[in-house]
Amino acid sequence: MEKKFTDTEENSRYDDLEKMSTEALLNNINKEDKTVAESVEKQIPEMEALVDEVASKMKTGGRLFYIGAGTSGRLGVLDASECPPTFGVSDHMVIGLIAGGDIALRNAVENAEDDLEQAWKDLQEYDISENDVLIGIAASGSTPYVIGGIKKAREYGISTGCITCSSNSPLAEVSEFPIEVITGPEFVTGSTRMKAGTAQKMVLNMISTSVMIKLGKIKGNKMVDMQLSNKKLVGRGTRMIMEELNIDEAEAARLLQQYGSVREVIAHYQL
Repeated sequence: MEKKFTDTEENSRYDDLEKMSTEALLNNINKEDKTVAESVEKQIPEMEALVDEVASKMKTGGRLFYIGAGTSGRLGVLDASECPPTFGVSDHMVIGLIAGGDIALRNAVENAEDDLEQAWKDLQEYDISENDVLIGIAASGSTPYVIGGIKKAREYGISTGCITCSSNSPLAEVSEFPIEVITGPEFVTGSTRMKAGTAQKMVLNMISTSVMIKLGKIKGNKMVDMQLSNKKLVGRGTRMIMEELNIDEAEAARLLQQYGSVREVIAHYQL
């Protein structure tokens, strides 16, 4: 029988939420959150295939694009924005697009997610090509903005993946590398910023971090290419150099200032 609604719209396992004590609310939300990691774990084989595809494309100069609407779009933009400071890559290497444009990061944009054509128009502004990979993010797996972008990308030979929290969704059907993390009913019925959002954030962390490691952006377990954009990160970089070269803090700080990155310091002094 055809599903009348997505998995993410199923009724909560809890009722009369307004009658619960604060302690009960927090404990029950936490109880539901504990199930998310297990749901994500079941999709590791699917993630592995997508990570390898993204890494392969990026090694030859390709880029990674995320498209989504609402919470899903914001999570994609967040992951993309964290790659440059964490891994020292260009701002144009991982690109997140949200239905409705940047204003939608803070405000709901009416009907933005319902346009089947807009995602492809947005992607064309970045000259997306078959060298790139496009990942659509939609908890329900039914968002027109995302589905339209993925379908059009496939017409042009672009590798596509998706992250959704509903089984057998239209989005998964049109994606080459679908990841379906089935998180089940939300504590507040339909509030996919909760478990579904947590699952999507976890998957995005796993994908982008694994890709960057495969691209050589990590040495050992250290972010040797991170941008030294504040005192905390300069301090972290200094400690990395102290540990790697077995030198004191003052010398490590001097070398970091001289060479401008942890990687450059280590490269010059571990020859």
